Amino acid sequence: MLEFFISFLLIGGGSLLLFMFYEARRNEVKTHLFTFSHFPIGVTLTIFFISDIHKRTLSSEMIEQVRKKADIVVIGGDLMEKAVPLSKVEENLEKLSVIGSVYFIWGNNDHEVNTDDLKKLFAKKGVREIVNDSVRLELDGEAVYLIGVDDASTQRAVLPEALSKVDPSGFNILLSHDPRLVKQVRTEDGIDLMLSGHTHGGQIRILGWGLYKKGRVEQLPQTTLLVSNGYGTTAIPLRLGAPAETHLITLKRDTE
Repeated sequence: MLEFFISFLLIGGGSLLLFMFYEARRNEVKTHLFTFSHFPIGVTLTIFFISDIHKRTLSSEMIEQVRKKADIVVIGGDLMEKAVPLSKVEENLEKLSVIGSVYFIWGNNDHEVNTDDLKKLFAKKGVREIVNDSVRLELDGEAVYLIGVDDASTQRAVLPEALSKVDPSGFNILLSHDPRLVKQVRTEDGIDLMLSGHTHGGQIRILGWGLYKKGRVEQLPQTTLLVSNGYGTTAIPLRLGAPAETHLITLKRDTE
């Protein structure tokens, strides 16, 4: 009986580890449609949003899945971490650039590396950093703003500076690696959508509990917040209850 019980535990434990490894290696693309009453008329904007890549190599099949569907790519921080070779980062950026123009905001782990080398790579690959600043996107003569802050968890984010060139009455998307920055957002800032990662959805959740909330979309009084579980992992290459994910986000005008 004891031998059976031990065998059961070993088989069960091994199966769980395999499942956790599978959850961490998934290439799911979640689709979202957000409509807004003041989005530019007659146009749509589709964003491929990916956060927390860390040590992973992007799936070519996943890139092909979104290649003709997205207009731009937004990397929501933690593109890499300490000990990840720049050659792997370059490979990932080459894949993402096939989709469209690539925009990047800094995460806490990105600051672990030689940032000068990373900036040189961005220049080489045509990646646009948004650091406590904003970028105007032209959609058939209408403007949509990407507002990017540096990492808030390391006190590098300066939201007022990022908002300084933005019209609150326009359509504004805030990019912040750390979703806790939403506490600084005011209704009068005119932030329509906020995209974040950082938390990995808790990465490993036991009976539904994790160190952080699971990835989600929240309708808050001051904005709509999307927090991603992220694509990669930190510390250990395992996930449970918070599978790896990326996002294909389509924005259009609410016609009702």
